[in-house]
Amino acid sequence: MRYASITGRLANLGSEKWALHVEARRMKASGADILELTIGEPDVPPDPSLFAEAIRAMHAGRYRYSNGRGEPSIVDALVRKYRARRADVTSENVLCFPGTQTALFAVMLGLVEKGDAVLVGDPLYATYEGVIRSTGAEQVAVPLKPEHGFHMQAEDLEAAITPECRVLLLNTPHNPTGAVLSAEEIAAIGAVCRKHDLWLVCDEVYEELVFDGTFASPFDDPTLAERTIVVSSISKSHAAPGFRSGWAIGPAEFCTRLLSVSETMLFGGQPFIADMTAYALDNPITTSAGMRQAYRRRSRMIAEALAAAPGLVPIPPEAGMFIVVDVAGTGMTGEDFAWMLLREEHVAVMPGSSFGNEAENFIRMSLTVPDDKIEEACRRIVGLIGRTGRKLERRA
Repeated sequence: MRYASITGRLANLGSEKWALHVEARRMKASGADILELTIGEPDVPPDPSLFAEAIRAMHAGRYRYSNGRGEPSIVDALVRKYRARRADVTSENVLCFPGTQTALFAVMLGLVEKGDAVLVGDPLYATYEGVIRSTGAEQVAVPLKPEHGFHMQAEDLEAAITPECRVLLLNTPHNPTGAVLSAEEIAAIGAVCRKHDLWLVCDEVYEELVFDGTFASPFDDPTLAERTIVVSSISKSHAAPGFRSGWAIGPAEFCTRLLSVSETMLFGGQPFIADMTAYALDNPITTSAGMRQAYRRRSRMIAEALAAAPGLVPIPPEAGMFIVVDVAGTGMTGEDFAWMLLREEHVAVMPGSSFGNEAENFIRMSLTVPDDKIEEACRRIVGLIGRTGRKLERRA
């Protein structure tokens, strides 16, 4: 039988990247004592008021069909949120989607196609390659180097650009590294985008999880307004990934053009979830503040526990739910190290190869488990290093 070419373009770009996580879940279901530090699923529940608002909305009849742009409740809340950052935002700049992933898929579908290319930092979130290739466009990597704290450099972006490039997919705060771009770095990157007439799509899902300093975005620069699109959701900020409530904020013309794409895909979301999201955005809910404190503390715990282990170099994040560890000094790739760790110590972490070529010698550890589990995972990792009997030298 014949299939559409998209199935070939996306082969091995879906759940295959999470093979170790899937295996860890299988082992756990079979009774193994697995410490799971793979995915970024918040370890705290949403604020109870969000459940109450969703239930109130359902009882009020908010379970009927919606519209393509989004329910007035959530659209108005998003206008208030983003107008606080840029005064010209109106409802014409808003499109709602079930989560950041769907928003990003639709946005890319509206910007690029076969013959085009999308620039993206490497390391990169595991689904980005699939999102890009689903459109027929090619991915062009911009190396994010450890010596720069994994911050994208304007000169590296400039060097990577080809005539086919139409979009820069920017992620700040960054997954998997936790890097947070400064306003100055974004200005330099924005200047390159203006020079080469690139769209700037910014995944800002970790906006509320910056440990120190100030969050910065190209969206906040009026000179970049005509080319910047933000995608985000309440999945991380409000510990509500299963509710699947996200959005895209961009130029009015772009949103008008993309609306028919969105309507063809979805034709609206769930009104009761829209009302709950509007409530979350409009009220002073402290979930993200608690997560920030916990994830900062746990990242430091891991950094301190693993710093003395031969061959391991933990790199503390500036934001988010993860920490990356350079394992090159062990003589193993991140893939080999992660699988050995799972099989011998029953600790599940993500191999860096799931996040691009530049992360091949890294593992990514989730910070979304309790402190005692973090401590035990580190103890097992150090035990694995000690048991290998290798003569290892820590990389400087």
